[in-house]
Amino acid sequence: MSVALVTGGSAGLGLALTRALVTDGWQVVTDARHAAALERAVADLGEAVVPVPGDVSDPTHRADLAAVVRRLGRLDLLVHGASTLGPLPMRPLRALEPEELDRVWSVNAAAPMALTRELLPVLVESRGVLLSISSDAAVEHYETWGAYAATKAALDHLTLTLAAEEGIAAYAVDPGDMRTAMHQDAFPGEDISDRPLPETVVPALLELVRRRPRAGRLRASDLARPEAAR
Repeated sequence: MSVALVTGGSAGLGLALTRALVTDGWQVVTDARHAAALERAVADLGEAVVPVPGDVSDPTHRADLAAVVRRLGRLDLLVHGASTLGPLPMRPLRALEPEELDRVWSVNAAAPMALTRELLPVLVESRGVLLSISSDAAVEHYETWGAYAATKAALDHLTLTLAAEEGIAAYAVDPGDMRTAMHQDAFPGEDISDRPLPETVVPALLELVRRRPRAGRLRASDLARPEAAR
């Protein structure tokens, strides 16, 4: 049975991907900061999901995740989905304190790198895929998005440098705008019902894992195009 670790699995794209993987017969390890929310989100998925509540920026929690994966004996897919926008409401960079920037960096870039490093031997042994959820903000410049954007750009570079150094199948994927709680947090008071649900992005991610094109930064909307598979 194929094994995946999906961080941020209690809501949004992380939960949608977890559910799809289970439907396809995968064993999924997933986490989220709030234990009750995580348990509720995956309660109907039974033993196919191993929920491990905790904050991915906590080294002890990362060690717990790694221990579960090692007990399962393989890792075919590592998905970095957990992330934070930073302090809300979002503010210009000049208004952010250094410790606030540090927190965004810790969750969005440092923690994924540390978890990947911890699990790299089993990921390589399983010939697994590394998938980091990115954003268009990593390559564009939006007011008040600076901290989030900079850390997503860093995650892109860390992911693809690992691909170059380790020879693994690694991808940074921009899923596009989605109708999620995080997106609503970024636009308080606005109607985001016109954004697609995260479930609409999942087929492209699964196809990416199946095809394994050359490592790179991709947009989910492009993955259905034939040239994206080359």
